[in-house]
Amino acid sequence: MTKISVVILTLNSKDFLKDCLDSVFRQIPQGLEVIVVDNGSEDGTPDLVRRYPSVILIENGSNLGASRGKNQGLQASSGEWILILDCDTTLEKDFLSQILKTIEGLPPETGILQPKILNPDRKTVYSCGIYLSRLRRFYDIGRGQKDSGQFDNSKYIFGGCTACVVYNRKMLQDIKEDTGYFDERFFFLVEDVDLSWRAQRKGWKTIFCPQARCYHCGNSSGLDQRLRQYLCFRNRYYAIVKNEGIGNYSKKFFPLLFYDFPRLFCLFLINPYLRRKNEAKNGVSACYRQ
Repeated sequence: MTKISVVILTLNSKDFLKDCLDSVFRQIPQGLEVIVVDNGSEDGTPDLVRRYPSVILIENGSNLGASRGKNQGLQASSGEWILILDCDTTLEKDFLSQILKTIEGLPPETGILQPKILNPDRKTVYSCGIYLSRLRRFYDIGRGQKDSGQFDNSKYIFGGCTACVVYNRKMLQDIKEDTGYFDERFFFLVEDVDLSWRAQRKGWKTIFCPQARCYHCGNSSGLDQRLRQYLCFRNRYYAIVKNEGIGNYSKKFFPLLFYDFPRLFCLFLINPYLRRKNEAKNGVSACYRQ
């Protein structure tokens, strides 16, 4: 049988994590390798994890960022496929059996499986994967839409959302960089877009798997929304420069004129992290200290 490892990243989200772990251990088949990476929680999260004797716990003394935390979990895992979960995600009881059924018939170039992620109301979509537009904007497919069967067909998509995503270890090894499976320079946000983009450039495919369903709350660690906006803005350009090249993107006159420049101007006015370099540096440093 295909071996699946589960990697869960957490930060000060004890109440969410219990529901997440319980949903993992309700899966059939059981006997999963489960790894929890704690990024310096101060709410008793490690003590909660220790109540699950089979869970491998990696404790960081501070918040090392989502990219590095996930890399630690991936490095410690041994499964042929690895399920990455945010700690505020819970799985349907047949989630894993649906994933295993899908894996059995996959073409060999499949590197990423994207489950259907719904909001806690179980009626609206959180993400059916990542879409990358011609403007090089990335979107969660279906975000905010009522789930009425329009996302019930399996298909190829651009990439996977790490709130809940399944990676092929062969793909991860193939695209790994000096900065890790996930590029640790991103710290938090957009690292899944970058990984998916790199995978696609190397010929790996992402398949949407709607039969596997889960539920996600979002921002359980309570990150400052302005810092989140800044990191999203900054990391988008990191991803573009890495995967497309600044020269190629700069040739796109209309996106730059009608989207990027106006957005940069607006964010410069309203977001202090973008306006003042020291404030941005201090904001990210504060995340490391959490």
